[in-house]
Amino acid sequence: MLHRSASLRPGRAIHLVLAGLAVLALAACSSAGERFSNGLSPSASAAPTTGDVMPIFIATTRKMGPDGSVSADLSPTTNYLMNLISIPKDHQAGMIERPSWGSESRKSHFVFVGQRVLDHDSFRNEIATQLSGRVGASRDVLVYVHGFNTGYDEARFRLAQIATDSGFTGVPVLFTWPSQNKFLAYGADKDNATASRDDLHQVLAELGTLPGIGRIHVLAHSMGTWLTMEALREASLAGQGDLYGHLGEVMLAAPDIDLDVFKQQLGRVGAYARVSIFAAADDKALSISSTLAGDRKRVGALDPSDKEQRAEITKLGVRVYDLSNTDTSDYFRHGTFAEAPAAVRAIGAQLATPPDDARQAQSFQGQ
Repeated sequence: MLHRSASLRPGRAIHLVLAGLAVLALAACSSAGERFSNGLSPSASAAPTTGDVMPIFIATTRKMGPDGSVSADLSPTTNYLMNLISIPKDHQAGMIERPSWGSESRKSHFVFVGQRVLDHDSFRNEIATQLSGRVGASRDVLVYVHGFNTGYDEARFRLAQIATDSGFTGVPVLFTWPSQNKFLAYGADKDNATASRDDLHQVLAELGTLPGIGRIHVLAHSMGTWLTMEALREASLAGQGDLYGHLGEVMLAAPDIDLDVFKQQLGRVGAYARVSIFAAADDKALSISSTLAGDRKRVGALDPSDKEQRAEITKLGVRVYDLSNTDTSDYFRHGTFAEAPAAVRAIGAQLATPPDDARQAQSFQGQ
């Protein structure tokens, strides 16, 4: 879970229960954990210490100011940045260490320490420069697409945490769309995610044209999985289904996608991608989402231990990691993919899997 001296979301479950089923429904795809405020002040004078600062590239459909500040408004164009995120030396896997009170410290917390605003061409050129001279898996790019009710700061810290904990040695890229970061904004978030499909498609396709690039992996969470599958479907329809030969792993964590919709998406995407699902039968958020959708099964809540559902999984032909009953303090069990150390290690192993390895369905039990 997101770590701090005291929970930044005290009594979250109680508040949701009191708010009733409607609020629960709107929070269904929320990433469990800390809600960050936008606008952390960058420590512009702080010199990065070798080994503890991670550069991440950002493509966003959030509206951006001239100084690189972003909002929850939808931009008519894709905007680009490069951020530096400082990671504490005593970081514990599965956690995003942030202060519950007082000032942030680079010794103890994830801290945003600076950024550069990029245009379209410099975004491409900077990533190509990062890739230059690398070999093996270090030439790979990991694109992270967040889910519903996720703030900008949470998204970029989450990517830094996942890249660190998974042992990823390539270039991390965040695609962030304008989530309102509010429980009652599920509809607005879905609209903004829908409006971001073309942008994500173009970002992925253009990454595939960079010189020196290895594989392009995509890790998406919750509502972000729907956005990702739609963008990859668009790429397939445009004749770019394999991202010019560079599409790698497509990992969908707690996908809040209707099973029948997913089958149609997979019909287009599955020919090019090795798709993995991180599912949990005890994901409370997806259970509520399923109920409110007329008891239509969500992909992320498939239960591999159930005979009928296992048959559905087998038909899909995707790799499945079963996170049911994995040890996590996340009440809704919706963010286990990033918060359980064993789950993040599984992501790292997936990223390191040779591209010619055969697809197979498998069960994963975190400890």
